[in-house]
Amino acid sequence: MSAQFDFTGQTVLVTGGSSGIGLAIAQGFRDAGAAVTITGTQASIADYPDDLTTFTYHQVDMQDVPGVEALANGISKLDVLVNNAGTTFRGEAAYDPENFEATIDINLNSVYRLSHRLVPLLKASGGSIINIASMTSYFGSPRGPGYGASKSAILQMTMSLGALWARDGVRVNAIAPGWIATKLTAPVQGMAEIADPILQRTPMGRWGEPDEMIGTALFLASSDVAGFITGVTIPVDGGYCTL
Repeated sequence: MSAQFDFTGQTVLVTGGSSGIGLAIAQGFRDAGAAVTITGTQASIADYPDDLTTFTYHQVDMQDVPGVEALANGISKLDVLVNNAGTTFRGEAAYDPENFEATIDINLNSVYRLSHRLVPLLKASGGSIINIASMTSYFGSPRGPGYGASKSAILQMTMSLGALWARDGVRVNAIAPGWIATKLTAPVQGMAEIADPILQRTPMGRWGEPDEMIGTALFLASSDVAGFITGVTIPVDGGYCTL
């Protein structure tokens, strides 16, 4: 897939790019020739099971405003920002007000904070932003109200910033992954009472894979083929949204 796009000479930042969907997207841009920086919460790349040596790595807690500012200060050129970092809480912890606030802060506030901080660089390069939304952008999330609220807001923010920054030559779009087989969803995959209805509702009848997000990310970032697209969220969900 990456061979169909050429990002040689471009710089890309993928937050939360150390695993799952973020890592897959980072690998896609790397394979297309971009210089890719990723963030994660561990102290170094040695703390992750995957080989991250082909990326520039920064440890960043997205709730740490000075830490996010330090990350931004270290970037002098940027063509694509992928706001992928996120979190969720499960079980009774999902209903705790403090965890609700933490989810909103990481999944939503930090996305705006970093985008606002880096948009001058994207204006200079004619670059783009790709946010990561969710199926819960469209449907209620009774098991994770904070997650659902944050991801629904990402959809709206993508439209708003897409309209706002279009005049400056910066496109803002989003991907809404369906149910993807990642470390984040691993507990759910093993719970038949949750996993079975998911598969029954998904017309393609399976869980998606992280690397199935790559093509959409590269497409949205390419001004050659998606230069007139902004403010749009594309579901990559095996048809889940169609039912």
